[in-house]
Amino acid sequence: MLFLTIEMCPGKSKSVQSNHDDHEELIKAGYVYVEGAPVPQPIERPQFTLTELRNAIPPHCFERSMLKSFGYLALDIVIISSLLCCSYILFEQLSLPLYCQLIGYPIYWFVQGSVMFGIWVLAHECGHGAFSENQFVNDTVGLIVHSLLLVPYHSWQITHRKHHSNTGSCENDEAYVPFTQDEVEPTWSETVEDSPLFHLYKIIKILLFGWMPSYLGLNLWGPRKYENGPKCHFNPKAAFFLPKERPSIVLSDVGFLIALALIGYFIYSYTFYIVLRLYIAPYFVMNAFLVLITYLHHTDTFVPHFREGEWSWLRGSLCTVDRSYGKILDVVLHHITDTHVCHHIFSKMPFYHCVEATEAIKPILGKYYLRDTTPVLSALWRAITHCKYVQNDGQIVFYKKSLKK
Repeated sequence: MLFLTIEMCPGKSKSVQSNHDDHEELIKAGYVYVEGAPVPQPIERPQFTLTELRNAIPPHCFERSMLKSFGYLALDIVIISSLLCCSYILFEQLSLPLYCQLIGYPIYWFVQGSVMFGIWVLAHECGHGAFSENQFVNDTVGLIVHSLLLVPYHSWQITHRKHHSNTGSCENDEAYVPFTQDEVEPTWSETVEDSPLFHLYKIIKILLFGWMPSYLGLNLWGPRKYENGPKCHFNPKAAFFLPKERPSIVLSDVGFLIALALIGYFIYSYTFYIVLRLYIAPYFVMNAFLVLITYLHHTDTFVPHFREGEWSWLRGSLCTVDRSYGKILDVVLHHITDTHVCHHIFSKMPFYHCVEATEAIKPILGKYYLRDTTPVLSALWRAITHCKYVQNDGQIVFYKKSLKK
């Protein structure tokens, strides 16, 4: 039938054959379409260049304003402080009825955790040099803010830059590297591990512990090349750090310990339960946002991964997904969610220019631009249930669902 179509429409034969070849390559790479998911980008390498993408963006989008960045930081601090003070007065001092606390505290945790992740993103801007043109300012602000959020700033900064340098690489990416078929061994039977209850358990586990300790403490999301060495972000001698980077790792650890001591002081002064309700619970919401957002940026049925020989920096950078979390949350989270493709291509661009820059490069990216409009929780469920491993061989691979060998 394919050849009949080509014969009858000679002017379209090349396009039809190309689509057929793409389909065959996708199947060979293990791609299986899941209803509701976007289609993958073209299998062949992109023909546009980084220079073309840069030239399409208005020059002012690359300008970094220290004043504007500090303005966003100050606003987030005011919001976080106001939420904290109001919640302390309402729930702790005025002793509202229990039913008010049962309703009010979860709302506070979600809102406060969301804004805390927003300020986390500003420290993330510091790590990329997007906060200001002064690197000392970037690192000072990043160290203070991330330490207060219990993140070892320089340790994270180093591995995160490696992630941006190797996005989509099966061998060298630093985050959400897929397991191969040989590496997946079910703890229980496949029937149990394919059950909705087990998938729900995986979601809770990844949202609660995917950042700390899974990533920072054990580097479970990292590449297998570090398997035989220390993998803790708090260890200056970890396999992913160079000897010259060790002093900055120690500095990050000191900042982390000071933050822990500060939390200990508040626990001593106000009791553990107050600190739990006002800081620790929103902190877990912040971590859940961090894991959820970064996981869905790089993990889905339509997102390819590349092995040596097919991987390139631009190709890997295009294999991340823009996803809106709603107009309000997109703003609160400083557009890390809906402009992530642009961020991966131009990581020093301030977030407040990325919306405009994304619109500018869309016409050039064409089918290489990955955006998913699936509701966030549905997308998470799809990723958890369908993205278990990639096949052992092949240079371009997609996640597969079945655990059968």
